[in-house]
Amino acid sequence: MSRYIRFRDFDWVLFVFVLIICALGVSEIYSATLHTKFEGMHLKQVYWIIVGVALMFLISLVNYQALLEMVPWLYGFSLVSLVSVLLFGKKYLGARRWIDFRIFHFQPSEWVKLVLILTMAKYFADYTEKELPFRELVNAGLVVLFPMLLVLKQPDLGTTLTYIPISIMALILGGMKAKHGLILLIIASVLTPVAWKWGLKPYQKERIATFVEPEADSHGSGYQVIQSLVAVGSGGMWGKGVAKGTQTQGQFLPVPHTDFIFAAWSEEHGFVGALLLLLLYFGVLMRLIHDAQTAPDRAGVFLIMGVVAVLAFHVLVNVGMVVGFVPVTGIPLPLMSYGGSSILFTFAALGIVMNVRMRRFVN
Repeated sequence: MSRYIRFRDFDWVLFVFVLIICALGVSEIYSATLHTKFEGMHLKQVYWIIVGVALMFLISLVNYQALLEMVPWLYGFSLVSLVSVLLFGKKYLGARRWIDFRIFHFQPSEWVKLVLILTMAKYFADYTEKELPFRELVNAGLVVLFPMLLVLKQPDLGTTLTYIPISIMALILGGMKAKHGLILLIIASVLTPVAWKWGLKPYQKERIATFVEPEADSHGSGYQVIQSLVAVGSGGMWGKGVAKGTQTQGQFLPVPHTDFIFAAWSEEHGFVGALLLLLLYFGVLMRLIHDAQTAPDRAGVFLIMGVVAVLAFHVLVNVGMVVGFVPVTGIPLPLMSYGGSSILFTFAALGIVMNVRMRRFVN
């Protein structure tokens, strides 16, 4: 089968969109970290991007059907890795999220997103019924629930939330009945007070309370949101220019090269620059949906739409967080925010998309 695979079927338009966003991210990381202790991070980001691109091409060559056959092993390994984080993980700012391998830090929760996309695709690939029975809905939910609980225990609420759109997309494509969706909403509503009281840490509750009224603690938990809003608003129509943002260069804006990179970008490039960046993300998502429509089988559709769900969720939540529409969750902006785990996950996910696309004409 591999002799029929050609890189001419690679989605080069999608690849160009991705590289443009990466280039903008590197330039903004350089600007945001200039004259700070994080100066030089843009070079590390370039290295991660190079490794990510190589990983994408490598994964695109491995038949995704073979990856689906490995799902039981991958899922089991992901659970073991998450348990290992809780037992042996490196603690940073009160959370255990990484395993320290000396030369690099491994964050299993990022890779679990990819495993769950494969798992949901495998689960529903051979399911032929038009409507999904409630029993199957529960089974699929449990598959996602176990890693969610382990990641929430770290605690990492932001990454935990990214698993939800994967399961929702799979259930919708799998044929979930409207009444079952309503039942899930009722259950979620009933469990929300329980999660608030026993499931969330004090600082997570504080973030949600700050989202409602950030001015109540402008020098504490509301500081990030207020400074982010000031940065976005001060950019005006055209922005202040590269390395000229007062909020960013004055270091009033926290972590401008990671979670709040969209705020730093908006301050320096204004409304026009922010709109251009969002249009690039829209182009990426539209290309992905187009590739899903041309997928050769049901599994391919589930794989690509799972990637769409995760990336769309990341963009919406990160941008919403920056402009004060959603609570601060620590979810990075794909391809823009600094971080090796996030970059590698995104390119690995794109590798699976390319994998499916390159096999659309193979019987």
